[in-house]
Amino acid sequence: MNVQVLFFASLKEHLGKSEMQLELATLPSVESLWKSLRAGKDALPEQVLFAVNHQYVHADYQLKEGDIVAFFPPVTGG
Repeated sequence: MNVQVLFFASLKEHLGKSEMQLELATLPSVESLWKSLRAGKDALPEQVLFAVNHQYVHADYQLKEGDIVAFFPPVTGG
């Protein structure tokens, strides 16, 4: 099962790429996918914003075949 993954802002800089195609044996939640992508990469934040198919989603969103997943770093400001 395939999903397209997009990375934005500092995530893109840390990973050295803005997107990747993944073939997954099972389709996890969007949070589980993030945890597996950041495993061993301490520079990446634990908490990120998740979007699937151009809509923000909760961490427990179950991915589906062909989804476009986007990860955004935490936003701060003031």
